[in-house]
Amino acid sequence: QVQLVESGGGFSQPGGSLRLSCGVSGFTLGYYAVGWFRQGPGKEREGVSYISRDGTTYYADSVKGRFTISRDNAKDTLYLQMDSLKPEDTAVYYCATDLGSRIDLGNWRRVDYWGKGTLVTVSS
Repeated sequence: QVQLVESGGGFSQPGGSLRLSCGVSGFTLGYYAVGWFRQGPGKEREGVSYISRDGTTYYADSVKGRFTISRDNAKDTLYLQMDSLKPEDTAVYYCATDLGSRIDLGNWRRVDYWGKGTLVTVSS
């Protein structure tokens, strides 16, 4: 059974940093693409970043240069390091996979497996 469990959300002031974690089970992390999506208040869910099977990383333009995705296959854990946070980064962040080789960040409806999310709030 595929499971994804996010942690690490919380509060940050603008310019601050947070690191999200996603523990996975039911599949081998290094064999599939896994990524992060987010949904801000009153907004549609959007893709943030994913890491492909071969370790290539992809980012939405809105977070490029500020967020870094990584994984630790031995710990079955995916990470999202978020730096230079902005108020517009406020959202519930979800870890997700569709057990494929890539993820379409532009179409969250095509992703099959989701965690329950963790809330990130950026405010002064």
